[in-house]
Amino acid sequence: MAVISVVTPVYDGGHAFLSEAYESLTRQDLPEGWTWQWVVQEDGETGVPGAVLPDDPRISYGTGRRGGAAMARTMALARVTGSLVRALDADDMLPVGALRRGIEALTEHPEVGWAVSSALDLLPDGSLRGSTIDPPAGLLAPGLLADSYQAGQFAVMGTTLTVHTDLLHAVGGWPAVPASEDVALLVLLEAVAPGWMIAEPGEIYRKHDGQVTAQAAHWEDTERDALAAVLLTRLDVLRRTGWRWTPTTQPKACL
Repeated sequence: MAVISVVTPVYDGGHAFLSEAYESLTRQDLPEGWTWQWVVQEDGETGVPGAVLPDDPRISYGTGRRGGAAMARTMALARVTGSLVRALDADDMLPVGALRRGIEALTEHPEVGWAVSSALDLLPDGSLRGSTIDPPAGLLAPGLLADSYQAGQFAVMGTTLTVHTDLLHAVGGWPAVPASEDVALLVLLEAVAPGWMIAEPGEIYRKHDGQVTAQAAHWEDTERDALAAVLLTRLDVLRRTGWRWTPTTQPKACL
């Protein structure tokens, strides 16, 4: 079986919706010959979030020293068995068909290294709201994400990412930054590989008071200025070196 590995960081106290994330995984319809693996990495060593997970052999749960979501995501790569990786936050859900559409985008377009999609906001009253700023479906224009990042209005949701595992390793996983590591990763991926936009929603993004992006620290100017400086410097180096990701095989289960 070919495998797509879904990576989810979580922490003790941030696992209230983890069971709903799992339920959304169980409702996925994958292409024939594919299965999923759920790699849940606790940012901490309590084991508490893992206690709410069912006994499912497709789940791999790990713990580690606290270092933030970026470190948890990247440490989860040690247990990834799939040739594709999909992001999923602990408080979000996957619409039916999300995994299938990501797999199809990367298998039907082998020159493409990664894919993103539109997203639906799940509001506190239970209603869903779509985005109005999504780029056109299909091959993403080179530099689109870097330009939108510098303009202060990022064009896509970073947590809708599906990516070739080898490409994710090549760029070092999620950058070691305290916030917006999903956005930073996409900007780096764009610098070395073509990306694909999927028009259909690939994420149900839960809006609630406890989410990271609702905290004042997430928008602290000094920290975000430092992130921009580091990210844009790294982006400039990647562009100057001219290195580009080259697909070697079609996605398949990793041995």
